[in-house]
Amino acid sequence: MARSKSSNSWMKEHFDDKYVKKSQQDGYRSRASYKLLEINDKDKLFRPKMRVVDLGAAPGGWSQIATKLVGDHGTVIASDILEMAPLPGVTFVQGDFTEQSVYEEILSKMGDEKADLVISDMAPNMSGNSSADQPQAMYLVELALDMASQVLRPGGNFLVKVFQGEGFEEYLKVMRTQFSSVVTRKPDASRARSREIYLLGRQYKG
Repeated sequence: MARSKSSNSWMKEHFDDKYVKKSQQDGYRSRASYKLLEINDKDKLFRPKMRVVDLGAAPGGWSQIATKLVGDHGTVIASDILEMAPLPGVTFVQGDFTEQSVYEEILSKMGDEKADLVISDMAPNMSGNSSADQPQAMYLVELALDMASQVLRPGGNFLVKVFQGEGFEEYLKVMRTQFSSVVTRKPDASRARSREIYLLGRQYKG
């Protein structure tokens, strides 16, 4: 079946993208790796021996960065509904983390320790219809925040991708009640026309 003009346009933009090309050269699984690297350069999220939970991890671009930065004595637990090819140093739990069995498996992988950092680059499959896409996107980030509130240690941090639009301001207010500070980040690797933005909650109040 022939591709539509919009599909062809997306494919051309994707493969012409400098971050796509760079990710292939550097051996990263997605261009999203550079978003996390840029945010970490600014905010120093990672340190050796940290315990990190990566939500919506597939194909693994963020987990690659996380496991490299926490080192051999750190822990990275990644989860996604989709399959993810194994990564050295990353424990992967496949399934919907809102289901009790998957949630309990994540907790079992963590042992008795809470997480120092929860990261989420989750997004729904976008249809192009913002009235349908935005509620789905907000639902996912609300789930991520709920998960973070259950697994983070007091003083831990939370980084989440959010799409600006209906529900964004309310979400930001809720984050501010749970963290000592919340800042916004728009990495250069985020496409300029994208409504995505990253919220970083620091010092979880517990």
